Amino acid sequence: MLDLFSEEAPWSEPLAEGAVILRRRVRDEADELMTLVEAIASQNPFYHRITPGGHRMSVAMTNCGDFGWSTDARGYQYSGRDSVTGRRWPPMPDRFRSLAVACAQEAGFTGFHPDACLINRYEPGAKLSLHQDKDEEDFNQPIVSVSLGLPAVFQFGGFERGEATQRVLLEHGDVVVWGGPSRLRYHGILPLKPGIHPRTGGFRFNLTFRRAFR
Repeated sequence: MLDLFSEEAPWSEPLAEGAVILRRRVRDEADELMTLVEAIASQNPFYHRITPGGHRMSVAMTNCGDFGWSTDARGYQYSGRDSVTGRRWPPMPDRFRSLAVACAQEAGFTGFHPDACLINRYEPGAKLSLHQDKDEEDFNQPIVSVSLGLPAVFQFGGFERGEATQRVLLEHGDVVVWGGPSRLRYHGILPLKPGIHPRTGGFRFNLTFRRAFR
C-alpha cells in the first residue's frame, strides 16, 4: 500500500494499452482543487441520483461545465441543465480544464477538450458498479479521473462485464487516464472503507473529465 504522506515524486503506472495511473499527479494542488469543488457544490449541491430502475445511487453527484451527466427515470444522459433544479451547471473552472488537458497529454492523448466534469462524493459503503463510459458522442476522446480524499479500490476490467478485473488502490492525488484501445473498458469502485482524511474528512471525491459532445 502506498504511504499517503510519503514525499515520493509522482510517477506513471501502466494499466493497459491506452490506460495509465499518474500517481500523486495532483497531490500538491489538491487543496486548491477541493476549494473549487466546494465552491461548485455551494452552487449545485451533491445529490443522490435515481437510476432508471428506481434505485438510489450510493454515490452523491454534482457537475460543472457546459454539460453534466445525470440519471433519472428517463435514463442516462448529458444535459446543459440539472434535471433536479432546472438550472444550468456551474461553469468549469479554468484550473480544472487545464489540469485535465495536461494529464491527458501526459498519458499520450492530445487534443482533449473536456466539456463536462462529473464530481462524485463517496461516503463509507458507497460504490460504483462496473460500467462503461459510453454516453459520450466521441470515443476518440479519453477519460481523465482525479481522486481526492480517502483511498478507494478501483476495478479496471475488459470489454464485457464478466471479464476479470484488475484491482488497484487509488489515493489522494492520483489521476487515471484511459482512452484509445481501452476507452470502453468496464471500470468501477469497490465499497469505500471508513476513514478520515485530513482534507476531506470521511469522504472520497472523484472528478471525471469527459468530452460529451463533438
